[in-house]
Amino acid sequence: MTALVQGSALVTGGGSGIGRAIARALAAAGAPVAVLDLFPEGGRETVAAITGQGGRATVLQGDVSRWGDVDRAVAAAVAELGPLGIMVNAAGILDGYAPIDEMTPAVWERVVAINLTGTFLGCKRGLAEMLPRGCGRIINIASVAGVVGSGGGPAYIASKHGVVGLTRQLAVTHAERGVTVNAICPGSVETQLRAHSTRILGADAPPMRGIGADDAAVRAITPAGRRGTVEEIAAAACFLATEAAAYITGHTLVIDGGWTAR
Repeated sequence: MTALVQGSALVTGGGSGIGRAIARALAAAGAPVAVLDLFPEGGRETVAAITGQGGRATVLQGDVSRWGDVDRAVAAAVAELGPLGIMVNAAGILDGYAPIDEMTPAVWERVVAINLTGTFLGCKRGLAEMLPRGCGRIINIASVAGVVGSGGGPAYIASKHGVVGLTRQLAVTHAERGVTVNAICPGSVETQLRAHSTRILGADAPPMRGIGADDAAVRAITPAGRRGTVEEIAAAACFLATEAAAYITGHTLVIDGGWTAR
């Protein structure tokens, strides 16, 4: 793989799942990595895995839906690890495929706040570091639910479509200034996202239903006949963070085993 763009990396939601895999892959490729997560214990586990392999990493605790948390996290990461070159917005939660007649306003607001507002805040704060340097890579983790009308309930679908739209708008408006902005849309990937979503939503959490909860359903809808792996998503994120990807911006990279090609 060609070299990553110069600078440190910050991965939101890096304490588990896809975020953890991306943080580890970026560190293995040579980037100092800051891991921002709502649950610090997960972030500490990611950092331990990175440092155990000789990498450099730090853990930060915060809620991506709060500007103050994101602002402080980026400032702390830059102070400890150096100028920010890569921002990965991977924090997200599910809505349990709850239909609109069952979905509470509280669930809608929290899912949109983390998935979409959190991505906006991460992009905004990352750009503040990257634009003065004229270089940077922003990678937003959306979902197949960001390009089709299935794969989640109304809050999840709307928020992930919003991530795709935000990615395109930022790419168009910042391409001439040396920063690329791309989105990755994973299909069904084995993670602890359902358990984490239930924990975050607390008493408001709906049952975590949906295709991803059923292996047979995943095989039926996916031509590849299996789930994807977090490592496959991380490999794509790492490529988008390289110098070789300088002409790729505003792109939505679907990694779904053929799900949306049917």
